[in-house]
Amino acid sequence: MRPSDEAELAEAVRGAGGALRIVGGGTRPVGRPVSGAALSTAGLAGIRLYEPGALTLVAGAGTPLAEVEAALAAEGQRLPFEPMDHRGLLGTEGEPTIGGVVAANASGPRRVQAGACRDSLIGARFVDGSGQVTRNGGRVMKNVTGYDLVKLMAGSWGTLGVLTEVAFKVLPAPEAATTLVLEGLAPEAAVAAMAAALGSPFEVNGAAHLPDGRTLLRLDGFAASVAYRAGALAAHLGRFGAAGRVEGAESAALWVAVRDVAAFHGAAGNVWRLATRPSDAPGLAAKAGGQALYDWGGGLLWLLLPEGTDLRAKLGPFAGHATLVRASHATRATIAPFPPEPAPVAALSAGLRARFDPRGILNPGLME
Repeated sequence: MRPSDEAELAEAVRGAGGALRIVGGGTRPVGRPVSGAALSTAGLAGIRLYEPGALTLVAGAGTPLAEVEAALAAEGQRLPFEPMDHRGLLGTEGEPTIGGVVAANASGPRRVQAGACRDSLIGARFVDGSGQVTRNGGRVMKNVTGYDLVKLMAGSWGTLGVLTEVAFKVLPAPEAATTLVLEGLAPEAAVAAMAAALGSPFEVNGAAHLPDGRTLLRLDGFAASVAYRAGALAAHLGRFGAAGRVEGAESAALWVAVRDVAAFHGAAGNVWRLATRPSDAPGLAAKAGGQALYDWGGGLLWLLLPEGTDLRAKLGPFAGHATLVRASHATRATIAPFPPEPAPVAALSAGLRARFDPRGILNPGLME
């Protein structure tokens, strides 16, 4: 099914006789395998409202992410949260959609400064599991008291409702960008260097440590400010060694590679995404084995492990959570991709699903 507008989509949900598999661009098959009739949001495309002066953009959920980013770039603006493109990591095709970005709460390296996708989301329209259209936040036509539905929908993976329209606050694009590169640091030293950089007054908005031993620190803004801050940061981090500099397009390419976990593209094995305390990341990576990419100053750890590895069982209890992002169909059916929830949170999640999808037809089982 490929509805051409919100009314058709609502009718399709109301008339569904069984499970629905919600599809945007089809580029992020994360979670338990879902059986059911495919319901595509691709027909709900187009930028509905863009006011550069107000730093506001509204688009249909099926709008290709590339179209949104091109419209913003033409006005010297950008999405603040640097959404990840999963295609290279997951080996998928198609076009990522802005609704898919929201459903996955897809957020890149700049999250350490700008926050996640949900922090830039100011409004949403969606169809719940009973076929009712709900609007919340920006462009409000109906409020639902008791829930911040805008934040709730981000990261819900289509299990609470089918997004039809999303609204964002956007930001000006920087005039210049520079990446400082430290070579050959051990993970513990790299995390210490990233912490020192992020804790400095020099407005670092990207801090990553790659499997090849490079530690990357990004600064952007007005050209003169970036030049000054880069020099001051390099001096501030002198105890970690001399820092090289990468500018312009070469710097941007480095961060696209970090954002999309390019180091693991085409490599055999499962990919896990582990959120934890930066100080714990080196020890957890060593215990897990395999290859590791550190983002968010060490708060986000990407791990490449042999197929079928149950990372949670291997690590035991730790402060944080682990998500299985890439694995075979069989492994995703055997190992829960999303982290188990504590009993009170699980009860709250079940209550929300019962409220928004009483028939249990929207991506059933995907997050279990």
